[in-house]
Amino acid sequence: MQAQGRDFGAAHPGYVEAAIEAAKPDDLCLFSYTSGTTSRPKGVMLSHANLLLPAEAFAAAEGIGPKDEHLAYLPMAWIGNSLFSLAMHMRIGFTCSFPEKPETLRRDLRELGPTMALAPPRLWENALTEIMVRAADATRLKRCTFDYFRGVAERAQACITEGRPVPLAARLLRGIGEIFVYGPLRDQLGLRRARVVYTGGAPLGADTFRFFRAIGINLKQVYGATELSGLCSVQPDGEVDPDTVGRLCPGMDVRIEDTGEVLIRSDGVFKGYYKQPEATADALTSDGWLRTGDAGFIDQRGHLVIVDRARDVGKLVDGTALAPQFVENKLKFSPYIGEAVVFGHERPFVAAIVAIDAATVGNWAERNNLTYTSFQDLSARAEVRELIGEEIRKCNAGLPPATRIRRFLVLNKEFDADDDEITRTRKIRRRFVAEKYAAIVEAFYSDAADVEVSAEITYEDGRKAALRSRLAIGDVEERATSAEARARRAEPAPVAAE
Repeated sequence: MQAQGRDFGAAHPGYVEAAIEAAKPDDLCLFSYTSGTTSRPKGVMLSHANLLLPAEAFAAAEGIGPKDEHLAYLPMAWIGNSLFSLAMHMRIGFTCSFPEKPETLRRDLRELGPTMALAPPRLWENALTEIMVRAADATRLKRCTFDYFRGVAERAQACITEGRPVPLAARLLRGIGEIFVYGPLRDQLGLRRARVVYTGGAPLGADTFRFFRAIGINLKQVYGATELSGLCSVQPDGEVDPDTVGRLCPGMDVRIEDTGEVLIRSDGVFKGYYKQPEATADALTSDGWLRTGDAGFIDQRGHLVIVDRARDVGKLVDGTALAPQFVENKLKFSPYIGEAVVFGHERPFVAAIVAIDAATVGNWAERNNLTYTSFQDLSARAEVRELIGEEIRKCNAGLPPATRIRRFLVLNKEFDADDDEITRTRKIRRRFVAEKYAAIVEAFYSDAADVEVSAEITYEDGRKAALRSRLAIGDVEERATSAEARARRAEPAPVAAE
């Protein structure tokens, strides 16, 4: 093969250079498929210019240069990896490394210590869960040290976010925490040298976002889509806010429709969906704006705020606005909750289907001498239901009263991409889940104590099986404050009427 190549090169001098010279910026460069959150995945056609221009704009906005280092470990099919590890890498020329294999990713990350990184929310949530589990399993001294300095860091971060000066005592304590807690944590994550890291692909819960920034990781949210060649906005340093996705990169424009849908126009807007002209026409306006399908608005600082998928934003029967994704992200801050799907549109209250994190809840069960035989057995335990109920109460404390979760069910299986419940990028296919588990949703609003659930599961070898169970529904009762409890104890007992 090599000999034939040399012979061809000798017989056709300048062949490669001529082929490169013949390429045009608008030529088709890459097929990148959507994740399929709302429908089957579509093939997005991207040109060379589509990929290079957003890469240049983002690199200029963030000061990314040849001396930066990046670890390319994300799926090659994801547009985020194509933008960072292909287009931006080739355009800027920074060092791009690859892990030896998936099992050595953590070791390779620590060994290389990249200066910048990109990770979807699921990886940040998993990292936080691992940190919390290790803290819970540590000795009493280490656990107390972690909890204390975590509180110090979060209070200091709150001052920074709100634009207030960090008190001197807090700055001194953060210095001590850097030695004993924050620095070692970043080192374990492989981010001790990281100048900046990004999260994108889906919203990251504000609590998770604040935690990583509090321990000294310059985590910033970016926003984009496959149809936008990756991304279009980023949070500038000094303006990082967990509730926004930042400002539009240079050369990109945003418009908010009367319906609240976000429209973007830039040189990164795709050429169309492969062999789907009708879908392409639906995605683009006549003057070239991309309909993102997300609902949002521009805040007073000029930052773009994404509320939820436009079709998912709803209202309770009393007119209260409900963004399910916002509530779900708060739930997933709990290390015991792997996934959650929230319901409430045109309903009297909010309810949720919860899938536990098997590893974390399994560790909790072992520490509490709770025996179990399988995921199904563990998730059905009353003790686990009580644990999840307590986690939901913690979540409710940070929500407006009308949008607090009133009822929940712990599912007897994980949400699985093979069962079409989530996409390969770990996004919930909300409408499919609502249809598949319609019996559970109806039971939430009928005051039923349990519900018969029948679900089809797919094994790794492709076999399918039906999983039938009767699952209990949990009710979330708000815990009274100490003042309320004292007031109730002071009230005279009611006298029965004669």
